[in-house]
Amino acid sequence: MATNHLELFLVLVVTAIALKPWRCLCLAQKQESLLVGMTLLPNAPLTGAMCLDGSPPAYHLHKASGAGANNWLLQFEGGGWCNTVRTCRDRATTRHGSTRYMSRFKVFSGILSDDPLMNPDFYNWNRVKLRYCDGGSFAGDSEFQTLNKTIYLRGQKIWTAIIDDLLPKGLNHAEKVLLSGCSAGGLAVFHHCDQLARLLPEAKSVKCLSDAGFFVDLTDISGSNTIRPFFGSLVSLQGIAKFLNNKCVASYGDPLTCFFPQYAIRYISSPFFILNPAYDMYQFTHCFVPPSSDPSGQWSKCKLNPDECSATQIEVLQGLRNQMLKALEPFNLSTGGRFINSCFAHCQSELQDSWFAPDSPRLGNRTIAEEVSDWYFERKSVNETDCPYPCDSTCRNLPSINQVWE
Repeated sequence: MATNHLELFLVLVVTAIALKPWRCLCLAQKQESLLVGMTLLPNAPLTGAMCLDGSPPAYHLHKASGAGANNWLLQFEGGGWCNTVRTCRDRATTRHGSTRYMSRFKVFSGILSDDPLMNPDFYNWNRVKLRYCDGGSFAGDSEFQTLNKTIYLRGQKIWTAIIDDLLPKGLNHAEKVLLSGCSAGGLAVFHHCDQLARLLPEAKSVKCLSDAGFFVDLTDISGSNTIRPFFGSLVSLQGIAKFLNNKCVASYGDPLTCFFPQYAIRYISSPFFILNPAYDMYQFTHCFVPPSSDPSGQWSKCKLNPDECSATQIEVLQGLRNQMLKALEPFNLSTGGRFINSCFAHCQSELQDSWFAPDSPRLGNRTIAEEVSDWYFERKSVNETDCPYPCDSTCRNLPSINQVWE
């Protein structure tokens, strides 16, 4: 893809700058973007923290400035999961399973931007991108042998190793903290939010934001449930059960149930913000209308472009929105916030166009950045739910799920 070629070109140019953050003109955004170098943890594998292929974990840190010196924003990278021996083995030879294949620089935009015009409330914080290479939402601890190779499923240890490395760099003196994540990284936020709060008892504020991570225990258009058995094999293979919320597991008697955010959220005590489109592109294409539910391909055009959906399909699609809103009912809004718009999108906080821009999605004429910031700094309560598609005219120019993950 052209985006990959541009990223490669930028990496080659910036390599000469000795891994320091640098400015570049990103043509896709037509504005300055920030490239941040990777920090590898070469000794982390000695503690068992390693990517699927055994390579060391990594993160990208852009240091704070001015008044933000003691404030921290941590963001889990997303990128799907591997729930079988084969898919994890295959993933181990890609950038989603090994730091050996990762770009050494990441573009920081949206909520990670250091431009006060593009990210008014978090631009001068310490901002960290946690690279994703375990295939299990940073939640498991297991391994297996296949084809004379060991595949390491060590997400929990990767999380611990990165936090341990950041603590002496100033995280131990953090005053305000926001833990965030997109997609599989957004799911990780549900399972690490209270853990981070316990690790930072002196912080004045530890809050959490899940972006497109509210994966619903969902019935598809054929009446089946595809996501539950998928997550079931994921939890089992990755050894996730032992790290899930004990109170949740005791209540439901089933670790798999507590892997789903709609059940786990009841037992999270830290302030939490849920940012999710009601027609989340991943859940629409993989969970609500999975290939198994549409063998004749009648939904193919609709899944590629919502404008191609028939009136009947749009009516059926309201079932996705209805199930999501139903799953959100137990969410405690006394300290929490939510922004549920009706865009066909997936991940909106790390993309400048959807986070804070002249044509960003809006609810009540408020952008996502404004609503998240108002909630975090307790300027007002935030509980925004959009009307059903296609009523929202601000949903435009948002990338597809494939563009988000590339």
